[in-house]
Formats: sequence, structure tokens, C-alpha cells
Amino acid sequence: MDYHLDDFQQELVAQANRIGREKIRPVAAELDISGEFPWDIVKIFADSGFYGLWVPEEYGGVSRGIMDLVLVTEELSKFCGGISLAVAASALGTFPIVISGNDAQKEKFLPMLAAGEGLAAFGLTEASAGSDAGSIQTRAEKKGDKYILNGSKVFITNGGVAKVYTVIASTDPEKGTRGASAFIVEDGTPGFTFGKKEDKMGIRASATMELVFDNCEIPAENLIGREGEGFMVAMKTLDRSRPGVAAQALGIAAGALDLSVQYASQREQFGQSIIRFQAIQTMLSDMATKVEAARAMLYATARMIDGGAKSYAKESAMCKVYASDVAMDVTTDAVQIFGGYGYMRDYPVEKMMRDAKITQIYEGTNQIQRMVIARNLIKEAQRAS
Repeated sequence: MDYHLDDFQQELVAQANRIGREKIRPVAAELDISGEFPWDIVKIFADSGFYGLWVPEEYGGVSRGIMDLVLVTEELSKFCGGISLAVAASALGTFPIVISGNDAQKEKFLPMLAAGEGLAAFGLTEASAGSDAGSIQTRAEKKGDKYILNGSKVFITNGGVAKVYTVIASTDPEKGTRGASAFIVEDGTPGFTFGKKEDKMGIRASATMELVFDNCEIPAENLIGREGEGFMVAMKTLDRSRPGVAAQALGIAAGALDLSVQYASQREQFGQSIIRFQAIQTMLSDMATKVEAARAMLYATARMIDGGAKSYAKESAMCKVYASDVAMDVTTDAVQIFGGYGYMRDYPVEKMMRDAKITQIYEGTNQIQRMVIARNLIKEAQRAS
């Protein structure tokens, strides 16, 4: 389908595809086994300007918006859903500063992040506060011109490799979500260390680590917005970043579809390639239809956000839910088409199936996303009545 990409976007996709074919594909399986973070490829991403796509021009970026982030993430994810997160997760960590940071914060942090000289990460999830983000236990107490942070964050993508962390902590526990505040914490800050590095089922080339705050002192000037606005900052950030998860899921699904068509065309049984069998054709047709439907929804949502829509929580949740469900469906069918070989690590589709699963879980489980969608439908119905 023609999605009417402009010249910049077409070149962006071609560039991401070249990096995927030449740099990511040869090492994806090895990094999946070792779990090593791909610093050399991150340098290529930085040199290609990927980290500046969502940063305003006055701070060293190109201010192109969510659509370009989606295009790059989708294309890179065709080759490795874990490595692509080095781009998408840094966007997630940067968005709170872009959305709600003051001029001084933007001037200090965004040029470095836009240049890819350091990565960003977002710290919200805790051991007892996953879907229930309002139950965060990490505390931030103001003392003079500093805030003292105590607590921990778990399952943090880019944990241990990022230079800048945007962290949600409670400044007034009695107020619940209205007592949460957002902070910028720099790597190397005294009292800020790292705990467990997670040994994951999929996306193993992405760093996932616990953040630990033990009387961590940060300057009061690192408060994003005002006290009590942290939950709002987090929700605005996730509404903007969920299309990135959808793009990761879409790329994994599209990559699995491409490999399935190629394999089915070459694999022979009963004297002919298996793509000649109606059962396989039906599976491939359904896979392709789901991929295109997910892509159409995702691109429409990205353009909606870039177009200045005031509210897009429902649409952001919809594209995340649908694309991630498609990723699981398509990669599962891809393993089936590959048969016994699909179950072996010698072929990449089993990795794609493992990578796809997390897209239904992080940045808001699909069960929570359906609640978001339903809540917005109810609001719309009430306004119309």
C-alpha cells in the first residue's frame, strides 16, 4: 500500500532497512544468546540521526514527530525487536522532558540526547506497582534545594546503559496519584545504583535493569513541572510512546511474514513448494492482512498525534493492543509454517515469537489498554448524549 511518505521518510525507511540488513541481521542471534547491549549499533543509530527525530530543532533535533519514530522502529524491528529498543526506549525516556520540561532542562539535556551522545530511560514500574501505577512506593523528600530519593524501579528498559533517567516518585504519599512528581536523574548521581539485570525470554539485546535509590540527592531544578504533576507527565508520555511499542510489534510481525513467505516458497514437500498448498496460502493471507491493518491503524494514530490532536489516549491504546496481538498471532503462525525448523534457534522465527510477547505486556498490559479504550468510549458517549 502507498502510505504517502514524504521524501525524508522514504529515505529514513531505506536507511533503517540498510542498517537492519547489514548491521543487525548478522548479529541478532548472537546477541540474543549473549544478552549483550549493542553499543556499536547504537553508535550507528546516533550517526544516522535517529535520536533527534523527536527532539525540537532548537535543541539539536529535527522535530519530525511520532510518525518518523514509528517508521524507524518498525523497520529496525523487522531484524531485531531487542536492538530496535535502543531507539524507541530512549524516546520514551526523553518524552517527559520534551513534553513538560522547562527551558533550562531542555537546554541541558536534549542536545546530548538528540545527538545520541547518551541514551534515556523512563522509570515508573515498581515491584508492587505495575499496572497499578498509582501505588508507587519510591519517595522524594525535599530538603532545601535538593530532593532525596529512596526506593527502586524494576524492569527498566535501557537501565544501566542510559545517561538520563526520568523517574516518577511520590512527594506526597497521602494524595496518591496526585502526590506523584517527575524527576530527571543523571547516571553517576551519588545514591543512584543498579540492581538486578533481568534475564529475559525475549528482546535479550535490550538492557533491562533495576534502578535503586538510596538517599539519592538530586537538585530541585531537576523536578519536571511542579510537584504533584508526575502522574500526568507519565500518562502524557505513555500516550505518546505507545505507538512506538506498536511499531516494534508491527516490525516483528512484518519481518516474520517476510521470512515465512520466503521459506514457504523454498521448502518442498510432496514434490512442490509448500506455498502451493491452500492451507499455507490461507495462513499467509491472514498474516498479511493483519499486518496491513495494524500498519494502517498505527500510521493514522501517529499522524493524528503529529497533527496536534489534543487527546489521543484511546487511539494510542488501540494501535498498541492491536499491533501487539497481531505480532503474537503472526509469529506463532510463522513458527507453524516453518514446522520443526521454526522451533529451533537455527531459524529466526522462534526468536521473533519470544520478542513479540513483551509487546502485549509492557507500557501498559493489553488488559489495561482495553480499559483505557473502554473508558474513553464511555466519555465520548456521555458527551454525545
